[in-house]
Amino acid sequence: MAEIQRTQLSGEMTQRFIEFIMMQAQQAALFLGRLPNPQSGKPEPNLDVARMIIDQLEMVREKTRGNLNHEETEILGSILADLQMAFVQAMRQSNGGPADAAPVTAAQADHPEVVAESPPTPAPAPSDDDPSKRFTKNYGE
Repeated sequence: MAEIQRTQLSGEMTQRFIEFIMMQAQQAALFLGRLPNPQSGKPEPNLDVARMIIDQLEMVREKTRGNLNHEETEILGSILADLQMAFVQAMRQSNGGPADAAPVTAAQADHPEVVAESPPTPAPAPSDDDPSKRFTKNYGE
């Protein structure tokens, strides 16, 4: 009988955890502009708040690592990946660029604050006849 109660309690806790993650994801989607504001009916992105919620979900993932069952781990990881991609797209849109200008790398998904820019153009090769240009270094400026 105790085993049944423990299993039932574990199932309820899993359901509550998933509901918590889903509520946080819905809030993040609202602040990413993916959902309309319930009062105005228009999307009103607030990327600072969206980033805070995404960071909090990332913190939950780190603090619960090894303590979640497979279903909880998969749902949390999937939601985080989706929100991080949406954040990068929202950043691109807010900067005036197209939302799908370049593919998002794994590093950007893990760190949405890193938004890909076009790669820096390499510096022209120094000519052999100008010794002052022989030892310059380009830091991707």
